Amino acid sequence: MKFKSLLIPFLCIIIAVIALYARSLIPHGSSSLTLIKPSDQPISADVITIHYHERPPYYSSGPLGVYGACSDPAKLVFKKADIPFRWEKTPASRQLDILKDNKSRDCLIGWFKNSEREKFAKYTHFIYQDKPTIALARADNYNMKSGRTLEEVFQNDNLTLLRKNGYSYGPYIDTKISTLKPNQIMTNSKNIEMIKMIHSRRADYFFISEEEAVELTASSGLLKTEFNVIKFKNTPEGNKRYLLFSKRVEDKVIEKINKAIKKYVHNES
Repeated sequence: MKFKSLLIPFLCIIIAVIALYARSLIPHGSSSLTLIKPSDQPISADVITIHYHERPPYYSSGPLGVYGACSDPAKLVFKKADIPFRWEKTPASRQLDILKDNKSRDCLIGWFKNSEREKFAKYTHFIYQDKPTIALARADNYNMKSGRTLEEVFQNDNLTLLRKNGYSYGPYIDTKISTLKPNQIMTNSKNIEMIKMIHSRRADYFFISEEEAVELTASSGLLKTEFNVIKFKNTPEGNKRYLLFSKRVEDKVIEKINKAIKKYVHNES
């Protein structure tokens, strides 16, 4: 009993000393300790932030970092050009706005080229070329069959295109949509949600690259046999995907990246 009666005050003294020591570590005027995350650290002036979002097979992230059909060549050319960079996961809907704001040194990967984007972005050579664009539709939608032209599909009043806000399908399809004005529903949804909208008959079809369609149907949780890949008679070769930089990135940096793309991606001397 005597030992226990001595032990309790002793423990109280130890706790008080630890508390006082911890308090001395807190800066004056601060009420708590703040843990600084790596993303809170200032970004070096010469580092370029590469923005990406989860969109297999073009870009995905995992334990080994960011990888994919577009992110792999991007990593390669940045390293070969000796340009420091960092990755940042950013919703696709915000990425173009970041380049428009032009407040920092930023890069987007795998985007298409069009005249509107060229007003606020600097482009490199292309880093990847898709297979020809296809559409996904329900297998039991008999109005959607391969071998037709885009004009035939766009002029069919019984069909509705599901179209993602802010996305380009390449100059050829974009122009056809603009001139023929097919029935369409606009959405901000991701592809995984769009395929479910097609499955529930909220729309008839949406455009996607053939590579992406394979990944999407496999990961959707829906039966692959419930969908058809629609190939068109008159779509051109696949769209080219580029690196887009904010205007703050110097031309000499773009030139170094382009040299690396020509040598290590296109295998040109």
